[in-house]
Amino acid sequence: MIPRNRKIVFVLAIEALAVFLFAGMAVTAQETKPSTALRAAVPDNPGKPAAPVQPIPYSHKKHLALGLECKDCHTNADPGKKMEFPAASKCMQCHSAIAQNSPSIQKLAGFAKSGAAIPWVRVYAVLPGVTWTHRKHLQAGVKCETCHGAVAQMDVMTEATSVTSMFSCLHCHEMSKAKSTCETCHPSMTPGVGNKPLNN
Repeated sequence: MIPRNRKIVFVLAIEALAVFLFAGMAVTAQETKPSTALRAAVPDNPGKPAAPVQPIPYSHKKHLALGLECKDCHTNADPGKKMEFPAASKCMQCHSAIAQNSPSIQKLAGFAKSGAAIPWVRVYAVLPGVTWTHRKHLQAGVKCETCHGAVAQMDVMTEATSVTSMFSCLHCHEMSKAKSTCETCHPSMTPGVGNKPLNN
């Protein structure tokens, strides 16, 4: 039989451990923000695809570290499906004085002078048969990094997440309590609209 004093010490030790664990869980819960939870809804791309070759090297990491934000360069023009790339003239607002002797910046200046669009290669592509828009996601408060990963740490933009997979879309919609019926993204699945459902 355990002496009474030892029992009391044992019970107090268990209670102290429980308080310590509960406090640790509470702190962890406070540190987990909704955007972190949503970011977890879009897993990393397991395929680790190579970055496409771009016409001009560009580091999101370097530019975002200078205080630029996604919206400074990427606008959401009507109808809102895509985020646009900035015109070369926008880039030259800074680069007329910064790194102007760099071959890449001289190439950029050539695009700006001619008025031609820089032929950037899009990293993420919406799959055929899917109707999708950035506009609705921006209006819902979804942050760029939720779907595109830690862009602020990328020297070269790659398809870092599996955001274009059906699993990621459904999982994120379920976590966000957003509409997730088939016709949300596949309007051709709506009876009487477009093509017949794929399983017919």
